[in-house]
Amino acid sequence: MTDQPWQNRFADSMMRTFSPPLAMLVRGEGCYVWDELGTQYLDFLAGIAVNSLGHAHPEVVAAVTKQISTISHVSNYFATPPQIELAERLKRITGAGDEGRVYFCNSGAEANEAAFKLARLNNTGHRNRIISLHDSFHGRTMGALALSGKPHMREAFEPVPGGVEHIDSTIKALEATIDNTVAALFLEPVKGEAGVIDLPDGFLKRARELCTEHGVLLIIDEIQTGIARTGAWFAYNHAEILPDAVTIAKGMGGGVPIGALVTFGWASDLFRRGQHGSTFAGNPLVTATANAVLGVIERDDLAANAFRRGQQLREIILGFHSPLIEEVRGRGLLLGVGLTEPVALKLGAAALANGLIVNAANETSIRIAPPLIVGDAEIADFQVRFGRALASL
Repeated sequence: MTDQPWQNRFADSMMRTFSPPLAMLVRGEGCYVWDELGTQYLDFLAGIAVNSLGHAHPEVVAAVTKQISTISHVSNYFATPPQIELAERLKRITGAGDEGRVYFCNSGAEANEAAFKLARLNNTGHRNRIISLHDSFHGRTMGALALSGKPHMREAFEPVPGGVEHIDSTIKALEATIDNTVAALFLEPVKGEAGVIDLPDGFLKRARELCTEHGVLLIIDEIQTGIARTGAWFAYNHAEILPDAVTIAKGMGGGVPIGALVTFGWASDLFRRGQHGSTFAGNPLVTATANAVLGVIERDDLAANAFRRGQQLREIILGFHSPLIEEVRGRGLLLGVGLTEPVALKLGAAALANGLIVNAANETSIRIAPPLIVGDAEIADFQVRFGRALASL
């Protein structure tokens, strides 16, 4: 059995929920990974915005090693120092402050499931509506799927949990929808899975105003945009607002599975004992790792690095003057390259053939999300590899 090619072993063993893997990766260091044949790739996807500090970062390795050699899991009948430290850190960096509360989970989808339940608890009066946006993505579990504005993802699994309505991502639609019958508004500040699509200017500020006026929970999904990726701790920081709740995952753990729901102000009083929980959530291994990741990001000001490197990448991509490139969307180190033709899959494959990992988010969009530690050498390497990929089409 072990003499078979890995592609056959994968196909024979894994559930058919994913496309065939692009390569067998066996190790990584910094912004680079290597496959089983020794081929090097510049990783400008970072595990879909997960590996904030790249691969095998020494401080992450040290944190995991230290924690797993002491205690790795205790269940939520007990507290641990890394869990409390991380909760306090998240209250600080999100802006939730003293009134904030943190619920830990194991993924972004689980964070949004918790947020969905939070929304259902804001049920005073006739609040029976939850609003989300068309073409949004909040996860693959049933509640998160109901929130996602992608009908083709839901069709095979309907009926999904009810009460969710999807609206256009316009201020006009927002103003026509938010009223006293709405329990919560869910949104991504940048729609990552849709091809890194920005919300209109002023959308977040108007959403905050309307939600405050009508007692609606403003719940912002920062699973892909959060943890310094857009050039600030969270994308809502750019709009100078605070949500009532924020969901976080991906980049917080630097590669270990962790998520969180952070509540602000009055939203922190909605959950009661026994209304939600998780066996593995917030265990000392993952919270110690997340503390190390966030500590490095803060110490080295990687949010500023994300902003600066994102500007460099935008200029490089537009500087190719390729007829295939229409625009560059997004902020910081979450960028979407809008293409004039439906050749994103071909361009992604060409990039891989040139040792560059990017992602075709859809037929006309390439998603770029390198580690936050990316520097001059990696930016220059990207320019060469992406240029070769473009030239090959």
